[in-house]
Amino acid sequence: HGAVKNEDTFKTSPFHFDLWFYFTLQNWVLDFGRPIAMIILPLEWFPLNKPSAGDYFHMAYNVITPFLLLKLIERSPKTLPRSMVYVSIIMFVMGASIHLVGDSVNHRLIFSGYQHHLSVRENPIIKNLKPETLIDSFELLYYYDEYLGHSMWYIPFFLILFIYFTGCFTPVEEESRMPVAALLLMGPSSLYYWYLVTEGQIFILYIFTFFAMMALVMHQKRKGLVLDSNGLFLFYSFIITLVLIAVWVVWLWNDKILRKKYPGVIYIPEPWAFYTLHMNNLHAAKESL
Repeated sequence: HGAVKNEDTFKTSPFHFDLWFYFTLQNWVLDFGRPIAMIILPLEWFPLNKPSAGDYFHMAYNVITPFLLLKLIERSPKTLPRSMVYVSIIMFVMGASIHLVGDSVNHRLIFSGYQHHLSVRENPIIKNLKPETLIDSFELLYYYDEYLGHSMWYIPFFLILFIYFTGCFTPVEEESRMPVAALLLMGPSSLYYWYLVTEGQIFILYIFTFFAMMALVMHQKRKGLVLDSNGLFLFYSFIITLVLIAVWVVWLWNDKILRKKYPGVIYIPEPWAFYTLHMNNLHAAKESL
């Protein structure tokens, strides 16, 4: 299944506006929008001991995203390694489902005063729990949410995108241009990838994928091959994402509180940590006036 057939090596592939549009739309609505839906919808509709609206968004995401990724692979002009794609899809669903459970509890804790800019043990509602072994349980939940769930979710996600990217080359220079529709989608797509990388804390995975893309582009260029419209859309989206991440880091470079939570060499704060630290305090200050 992994071999490339001679007859499909240089097939043309038009820009997949429908798939990229649906992909971008559902990413914004079902992934970015789920914590917002959880916060703004009345608690009476979704009690704290039941799944929130955001959880149902996440469930839909876990079904729709693998389907769109598979359709994207099917549209590739080249025969790609299907077995690797299927295993990646299975891992993606497992990781996203693990994240669904952990993220659901962690975001619901916001209503009890949980602060995302602090570590689990430093949170006021957690640090005084008795017995102290309960804190270990919350740290385990955080591990499943932020580490295991994210790894099993995002590694296969970026792997599938890269596998698809390997089939986005053509010897025809005229095909190496993007239509207006692609240019219009590039902004929302890049902004979502910025959110994905910063909130998911997956910069290393993202940057390695981006470097692999650049290396492949340079390698294929020596063979006289250039990116088609779909490859350009994905490649330029990743470039803009890198610029957005750099702007985000520079903006929050001197934030001492966030620096404490992200003490490593790679300092990339999560947007929701920024929200709970600054925006919540701003809202509270306005309400007290």
